[in-house]
Amino acid sequence: MTAPNFGEQGGRLTYGTYLRIAELLEQQVPESDPAAHDELLFITIHQVYELWFKLLLSELTDARDRMLAGESYLPRVRLERCRSIERVLVGQVDVIDTMTPQDFLAFRNKLAPASGFQSNQFREIEFLSGLKDPSYLRRFRGLSEAEQARLRRRLDEPSLWDAFLAVLVKAGFAVETAEQRFEAYAVIARDRERYGQLWDLAEALVDHDQAWSLWRARHVLMAERQIGTKPGTGGSAGGAYLRSRVETRFYPELWELRSRL
Repeated sequence: MTAPNFGEQGGRLTYGTYLRIAELLEQQVPESDPAAHDELLFITIHQVYELWFKLLLSELTDARDRMLAGESYLPRVRLERCRSIERVLVGQVDVIDTMTPQDFLAFRNKLAPASGFQSNQFREIEFLSGLKDPSYLRRFRGLSEAEQARLRRRLDEPSLWDAFLAVLVKAGFAVETAEQRFEAYAVIARDRERYGQLWDLAEALVDHDQAWSLWRARHVLMAERQIGTKPGTGGSAGGAYLRSRVETRFYPELWELRSRL
C-alpha cells in the first residue's frame, strides 16, 4: 500500500474546511446594538462550554457503555480525560472574571429570559452521571422537542452509577442493598492488590464528581462577582440557587465510604 502524500492530499481538505471554521466563527452574534464590547467574550465562553459539554457527553457515554459490558480499564481512561476537561471548565471562569459588573450590565438585559439554567447538555451530564431529576422537564418549558427527547432518554437509560454497579456484579459482589454495596467497597478498598482496577475506577468516578462540584463552586463565585444577589436572567434565585447546588453529589456512597474505612 502506498503511503499517503499529505502534501498532495492537502489540496483536497484544508484546516478551515475540516473544522468548518467559517461556519463556527459566524455563530458569535451579539444581541446589543451597538454591540457591547464584552458581549463577544460572554458568548464565546459559553459556546466553548457547550463544545466541552458535547465532548464530555461522548466520553462519559462511552465509559458507561463499557462498564455495562463489564470493562474497567478503558472506562477509567475515559473518566481521566473528563477530569482534564473539567479542569479546563474551572479555569475558563478566570476569563469571565476579567469582565466587570458594569460591563456585564451593558448587555445583561438582552439575555432574559435566557440562562445557563437552560443548558440541555449540562443537564444531560448530570442525568448521565447519576443525578437524575425528572422535575427539570416540568419546571422548564423552554426545551425544544429534540432537547426533551434527549433528556427523557438520559432519564430512562442506565447512568454511570448503574454501570459501575454492573462492574461490581461481574466481579462477584452483591449490590442489591446499601449494606451489601458498602461491604463490597470495603473489600475493594482493603485489597487493592487484587481489586486495584475496581478501586481506581471508583476513584475516577469520585474525581469526576469532585470536579463537577468544584466547577459549581467556581461558577457561584463568578455569578456573585458579576451580579451580587440579583435574580438570574432565567428567573432563578441567582447565586443562592447556584450555591444550593454546590454540595450535590453524584456518588454519595463513595463519599460515605471514607467515613466507614
